Amino acid sequence: MAGVLLISLFIYSFYRTEKTVINQLIIRLFTREGYLLAKAKVATFLPLNNYFIYSLPEGLWIYCITITSSFFYLDIGGRKWRLVIAPILVAVSMEICQWLHLANGRFDIMDILSATFFWLLALLDTNKGPAPEPLFKSVNMKTFYCIVSYGIVFLAHVNYR
Repeated sequence: MAGVLLISLFIYSFYRTEKTVINQLIIRLFTREGYLLAKAKVATFLPLNNYFIYSLPEGLWIYCITITSSFFYLDIGGRKWRLVIAPILVAVSMEICQWLHLANGRFDIMDILSATFFWLLALLDTNKGPAPEPLFKSVNMKTFYCIVSYGIVFLAHVNYR
C-alpha cells in the first residue's frame, strides 16, 4: 500500500500545481527554484496524460483509504456503519461540492469513475478479512494507519492564498 501512496505522491509532486499542501512543504524544504527545475525535468522525461495526472491519484488514495477503513466501523445512534463506505462518499461529495463551486477544484466525472473503480477494487480485496471493529475501541497500528491515510488526503488540498 505504501507503493500506491508513493505513486500518488510522485504525481502530485511533479505534475500538479505548486499550491497543493504537499508541494508547499517540498518548496519550504528545498527552494521554489529547485522544485520547479526538478518538476520540469521529470515532466519532460516522463510525460503523463491528464487521466494519470488528475484522476489516478484520487483513485489510488481511495483504494488505500478503503483498505485501511475495512477493519473498522463507526457506531452512530446504535447502528454500525462500516467505514469502507466513507471513502466513496467523501470522493463523490467533494466532486459535487466542486460542481456547485462550494469547494476548490474542478468537477470531473473521470474523478468519480476512477474513485468508484478503485473503491470497488478495494472492496473485492477486503471482503474476506476479519470482522470490522469499532474505530476507536483500541489504538493500534491498524487504527493509526486508517487515521493517517485519511490525513494524507489533506496533502492534496490546494491552498489558494
